Amino acid sequence: MRSGTAEDWSDDANKLADLIASAEDIRAFLNGLTELGAAVASRSTGTAIECAVTLGRRKRTATIGGSSEQAMLLDRIEQSLEQGPCIDALESGRPVLLDDALSSPQWDKYCQELAAVGMRSTLGVPMELEHDSAAVLNFFAPKPGTFTREAVADTLTFAGIAGKALRVAIRITTLNETAENLDAAMETRSVIDTACGVIISQNRCTPDEAFQILKKASNDRNQKLHELARALVNGVAGRRP
Repeated sequence: MRSGTAEDWSDDANKLADLIASAEDIRAFLNGLTELGAAVASRSTGTAIECAVTLGRRKRTATIGGSSEQAMLLDRIEQSLEQGPCIDALESGRPVLLDDALSSPQWDKYCQELAAVGMRSTLGVPMELEHDSAAVLNFFAPKPGTFTREAVADTLTFAGIAGKALRVAIRITTLNETAENLDAAMETRSVIDTACGVIISQNRCTPDEAFQILKKASNDRNQKLHELARALVNGVAGRRP
């Protein structure tokens, strides 16, 4: 087992940057992030580690990514019981360690469930997000005492890098959604303006009068304005030779 070198951390940061650029959506990014987190923790501990990420928002938590299906299932145990290191890390904003599920005086039900599926130690490491959201990386090990002081330090370093990457990924996702909404709004406005142009040519009226005619027809037919406008425009286009 060994702590990450400067070269290791540089390589990890580059992999996260590549994830931001190549992931199809935020879920794919989070799965890639947790796979890398599991690799970092495995490198540090010398043991195969699973990793999942939990999002906390407005006093609700949800598992939103994992290095494997097993990691997702392990994380959901904690969410279903509403107790464990990850939950405490979300609330406190500090890393929380369960060193051995069979000897811990905390989280009785969670420890029983964890040991029953072959895991003995977990570590919850928070990542700083923005506004009223927080995220925690949850690391799982099959042996007690796996997360030494050096291993915890490595997961904290990774969480710092990963948190920055996650904030960027969220911003990109938000911008893409905003752009899609803007494109849709522009398309809707365009088809309404075109429909008004058709009404003006048919009724020799002003643009305001044309819009009121279209709006009244929309209300009378209980049909959305842009849907009626599109039908009108398509109908005119269909009659052209």
